[in-house]
Amino acid sequence: MFDLYIGNKNYSSWSLRPWLLMKHFAIPFTEHMVSVAGRDYNAALKPLSGNARVPCLHEDGFQVWESIAIAETLAERYAQMWPADARARARARSVSAEMHAGFAKLRTAMPMNLKLKLKGRPATPEVQRDIDRVIEIWSEARSQFATGNGPWLFGEFSVADAMFAPIVCRFNVYNVPLPPVAAAYRDAMLAHPAMLEWYAAALKETEAHAHYDQLADDYGGLR
Repeated sequence: MFDLYIGNKNYSSWSLRPWLLMKHFAIPFTEHMVSVAGRDYNAALKPLSGNARVPCLHEDGFQVWESIAIAETLAERYAQMWPADARARARARSVSAEMHAGFAKLRTAMPMNLKLKLKGRPATPEVQRDIDRVIEIWSEARSQFATGNGPWLFGEFSVADAMFAPIVCRFNVYNVPLPPVAAAYRDAMLAHPAMLEWYAAALKETEAHAHYDQLADDYGGLR
């Protein structure tokens, strides 16, 4: 039996990834939510996760942390989480790892906060490079590997979609302009039943953190 420890749905972008993956593939798990108050090391989480951060997956008490490691662990049992075609699978792994390790400028400039709907503003050159790279990844995956096979990056839903789900949320919250292929993918992800479930739960949360919430003035106010 799996137990998944996650942070607040409104703020915890990393937690969304394994949660969405397990929901999509109908893998039973018990959800445990902990606060993500503060941005630094949180010793209170150490008993729940080896790196003292969420998400962390438990199976009979054994811990797996880091969203990419959780995804790989689950995919060992559910092979359909990666594309069946070898080249598509290799590319999906490449972009998933890139997402896990990169895009620091974008993450810092656009922290996760699903309760906001911002007008947006021109991105700095560093952030725009990250945005352009995401658009490039989405467009290449859709054109090279997904033609006629469904709305997701590689046709069928995969780990790659779960890894990019938080960026979809950020682009929506911060009103980032996208070209047609990327915009269509964003809209498909936002309409995913599990994404709708996550969003609905996030909007009901009452815990608030000022360092995540005070963003409206910086991004042109609320839509």
